[in-house]
Amino acid sequence: MTHPEPREDDSGDDPEAEFRAAMHDVVPLRANHPERPGYADPGRPRPAPFPRCDRNPGGQTTLEGTGHGSPLLDFPEDGYETAWSRVGQPRSTLRDLRRGRWAMQAYLDLHGHDRNGARTAFDTFITRCAGTGYRCVRIIHGKGLGSPDREPVLKRLVLTWLPQKDEVLAFCQAGPADGGAGAVRVLLRTVK
Repeated sequence: MTHPEPREDDSGDDPEAEFRAAMHDVVPLRANHPERPGYADPGRPRPAPFPRCDRNPGGQTTLEGTGHGSPLLDFPEDGYETAWSRVGQPRSTLRDLRRGRWAMQAYLDLHGHDRNGARTAFDTFITRCAGTGYRCVRIIHGKGLGSPDREPVLKRLVLTWLPQKDEVLAFCQAGPADGGAGAVRVLLRTVK
């Protein structure tokens, strides 16, 4: 296939002419994909997909056996996202927490903790923050990328511990700037 060479009379004011000039030496890929005619074969296999989460058949991940509040909710418009609120809380509470209505007042980073150390740090942090009057805090549990089998062990534990604390009114996955799937925003009941 031949491509037109850029012409000398093409001016810089014509976007189409500029595009043709920029693309004059581009050669199209040959369509040689064995299963999809008309598509190029990249020549290497795709990596195996890594599951993002385990879901029950109803599409919701639940906090089994906690007996506290609603199940963890799934927000399909944002992909998988962890969210929970205590029974009796208005739905707007969770929505406002997700949107960042409350300023983050403290955070706990659990990286490097084992299960027992993480539980002790978690309990101390929640009790101290609620007693201080903090409303919104962040707990960084990590994504589990350094764990065996890339399993988010601390994430699962934190999501189980949060509803067990009476001070916790709601929690949701942190925003991308605050850790995303590796952290949760927590709304606390103040205890003074």
